[in-house]
Amino acid sequence: MTDPRPNIIFIMSDDHAAHAMSCYGSRINATPNLDRIADEGIRFDHCFCTNSICAPSRATILTGLYSHLNGVKTLRDQLDNRITTFPRLLQKAGYQTAIIGKWHLGHGPQHDPAGFEYWNVLPGQGKYFNPSFIEMGEERKIEGYVTDIITDLSIAWMERRDKNRPFLLLCHHKAPHRHWLVDEKHAHLYEDAEIPEPPTFDDDYSNRSRAAAAAAMRIDRDMDEKDYKAEPPAGLTPRELKSWKYQRYIKDYLRCVASIDDNVGRMLDYLDREGLTENTIVVYTSDQGFFLGDHGWYDKRFMYEESLRMPFIVRYPREIKPGSVEDRIVINADFAPTFLDYAGVAIPEEMQGCSLRPLFRGDSPDEWRTAMYYRYWMHLAQHNVCAHYGVRTHRYKLIYYYGEALGASGAIDESWPPEWELFDLDKDPFELNNVVHDPAYSDVLAELKEQLHQLRVELKDEDGLKKD
Repeated sequence: MTDPRPNIIFIMSDDHAAHAMSCYGSRINATPNLDRIADEGIRFDHCFCTNSICAPSRATILTGLYSHLNGVKTLRDQLDNRITTFPRLLQKAGYQTAIIGKWHLGHGPQHDPAGFEYWNVLPGQGKYFNPSFIEMGEERKIEGYVTDIITDLSIAWMERRDKNRPFLLLCHHKAPHRHWLVDEKHAHLYEDAEIPEPPTFDDDYSNRSRAAAAAAMRIDRDMDEKDYKAEPPAGLTPRELKSWKYQRYIKDYLRCVASIDDNVGRMLDYLDREGLTENTIVVYTSDQGFFLGDHGWYDKRFMYEESLRMPFIVRYPREIKPGSVEDRIVINADFAPTFLDYAGVAIPEEMQGCSLRPLFRGDSPDEWRTAMYYRYWMHLAQHNVCAHYGVRTHRYKLIYYYGEALGASGAIDESWPPEWELFDLDKDPFELNNVVHDPAYSDVLAELKEQLHQLRVELKDEDGLKKD
């Protein structure tokens, strides 16, 4: 007898910002296959990561725990594979489980993927062309382009599955991670186009913290030839050179995204051919956002919107009304409880997220979070970004740059004077005006500081805890 529980396909890319998807109103590209998931399912407009960097976000997604509890605070940390994860629990509950593609949480007996009947992952960051994969502990090179290969392997695994048992497939792409190497099919995409520059492209970082001005992720100053892959034309002014670098970078980024979109289409077409569409939950997300020239930057790490926000679209015809849009605040720690809920598996009490199933169904829970907590630990370690934590509500964002390494792996042991930033997102959606010293916001500031303190206590993140 066939098990009636839904299959789950969890597709995740790396550094794909929501504002590079047309279903999120992108000004710079079209993603028809990703849009198909949103059009036939639900789009979440306020999905946020709790630590905007690759390995920590992935660990939170797997465990349903914030970085300080799952042990992966920085890129130097590796996930202990003895920890409880949603794939491990689904496997115990009878699901066939597989992960194919990017892992980025360490290798070896205590760090290889666990809870999977089959795993075939890139070592470390992996390569775009002719990448090596570690398949169940054995490394081998596969010829081709990494996004195509990951999709090929994913479809091949589904082909040989036991058709009487539900399955969980984690299809995790490397793209569009820096340095954005492009396949032949998309090499000339946007060749004759001029990609619009974002409204904050010429941000001068005035009226912000020291952290914003000090960050080493500026397109004009910090990119190198691996990013723009050509010698700049002679005679350009500094502003012209900045635009030239942006066009080189953003076009390659979008070409990598186009390959992902094509391959997501292949996955959706496979489900249609096999009659699996109705009973398969399809999720598409990225491990965090990314600056696409916003504030003159590339990369992520900051609690600013473009880095904090994750794309999150889900299709499940049996429960989700097509074209749904959800405005409530959700976080990457919610993914694990959601998958467990659909599999009929008890959600461990220690998990810090909530099942999103009521929101998928269009319900309006009486109690839902009105704020989320964020923390970035890698003080000055990469791109010179200061360690910080903060709270985001629907209207406001309060960030505290505490400026200490506090023992985080790889963080630089250099103290900076602490600073606060407060943004009114209704009046200042681009986060250009820090109103922390504006008397008109004194009551808001006091309330947010108290809310931030309470969130830290509730979430058990009390290292360096100060109530200011």
